[in-house]
Amino acid sequence: MPSSSNLLIDAIDRVLPQTQCTKCGFDGCLPYAQAIANGEAAINRCPPGGDDGIQKLATLLDTPAIPLDTSRGEHLPLQVAVIEEVHCIGCTLCIQACPVDAIVGANKLMHTVIPDLCTGCELCVAPCPVDCIVMQDAGRPWTDHDAELARQRHRQRQERLTALHNEETGPAARTLSNKEAVTELANSDADTRQQMIAQALARARARRRKP
Repeated sequence: MPSSSNLLIDAIDRVLPQTQCTKCGFDGCLPYAQAIANGEAAINRCPPGGDDGIQKLATLLDTPAIPLDTSRGEHLPLQVAVIEEVHCIGCTLCIQACPVDAIVGANKLMHTVIPDLCTGCELCVAPCPVDCIVMQDAGRPWTDHDAELARQRHRQRQERLTALHNEETGPAARTLSNKEAVTELANSDADTRQQMIAQALARARARRRKP
């Protein structure tokens, strides 16, 4: 039977939006829930949850609601990532960064985002070496069904990474979803790596210059 502590953590986790964006300062919603339950983090560090999420947490924990900590980000309508596919160089870095496996593609092939699975976490934007990922308004709200699906997909991903690579989950582990391609590049000599990257960037820039 789960302990009272685990039951509380699960209850808090289910209130959180499951975007897995890490804006709270923790590596996903579950670690944030654990920190809240342990009294190590305030309930106002989740921009995707916004004031409504803070109020739900306050009610659950029988504690006063407090304003959103905007140093963590602003509460916005649901955004989804969109890959400008003509500029994609197939580097797989966005696939590796996505916490819910919402991006499909393969090494040196075009990638695309499945909008119904995207949580709007933005974690794929920064790693893109050719800046071909943009965030756009989803045109719909984030629902409880979306949150539960994202929760399941995130946990499945973490379990897969642990089983395949036996490495700790977290930002480093998220880079292992396409480990074979990454390892192949890492094991090549420095000149080859630089040449491959330069060629990919040159192709991307050439495509951008076309009307």
